Amino acid sequence: MPKTIKIQNIVVNIKISKKDNDFICLTDMAKFKSYDSGVVISNWLTTKYTVQFMGAWEQVHNPNFNLMEYHRIKNEAGTNGFIISSSMWINKTNAIGIRSSTGRYGGTYAHKDIAFEFATWLSPEFKLYLIKEFQRLKIEENEKMALGWDTKRMLTKINYRIHTDAIKAHLIPNRIPKTQADIIFANEADVLNVALFGLTAKEWRDKNAKLGGNVRGYADVTQLVCLANLENLNAEFIRANLSQKERLIKLNESAISQMKSLAGNVGIKKLEKIEK
Repeated sequence: MPKTIKIQNIVVNIKISKKDNDFICLTDMAKFKSYDSGVVISNWLTTKYTVQFMGAWEQVHNPNFNLMEYHRIKNEAGTNGFIISSSMWINKTNAIGIRSSTGRYGGTYAHKDIAFEFATWLSPEFKLYLIKEFQRLKIEENEKMALGWDTKRMLTKINYRIHTDAIKAHLIPNRIPKTQADIIFANEADVLNVALFGLTAKEWRDKNAKLGGNVRGYADVTQLVCLANLENLNAEFIRANLSQKERLIKLNESAISQMKSLAGNVGIKKLEKIEK
């Protein structure tokens, strides 16, 4: 979900990236003008300076940029009747600095470098406010990310040693290859995944091929609290010599009960505020 900032009473959506590859919604920014946003963006793209700037940016960041098509567009820019839209620019040049999408958070988004240039064309004052609010948002996001990352990861790591020690003591036979032990560890991790998320790590990856990371990386704070508790329970069940099937059933029952109890918990809400 995009983050938002407010510039002179205009709400602007921003897609923040951990790799500093942030994109700002030009469609929202264009509302500064009293015209259709698509027309405003197209008029900006039509100027020769914009075409040259966009081409220079793509050549620095995009190894697959279509230079031949770019030079053709650049030669036509500024001539009578020359018009180009964001979708035309993307399709003809294989550009990556601008993206168009549909849906609830759809619109034309541009890399922050390009968005700042668009803001200059809209209004110098608008650009100054945009930069100020964008920097404020980035500072807040970095602070939340640092604190939120530690909070989420620590919840699952607190009991990790207890969990793995129980596995070593009760599930892994003596003198077996490390590779076999790794397989057992993976299976035990999936017992927790199935109990809480309803599918194994591999099933999640297959179902979410376009997403990076793993199922736990996309868990919310409530799920991570529950997961930390399930690790403790599983360790106790292992010590009690319960079969994996028995443990899975009990862990799933506990996950359902815990998630119901944690819903609306004041402490969880505080952690969620940090995460946001």
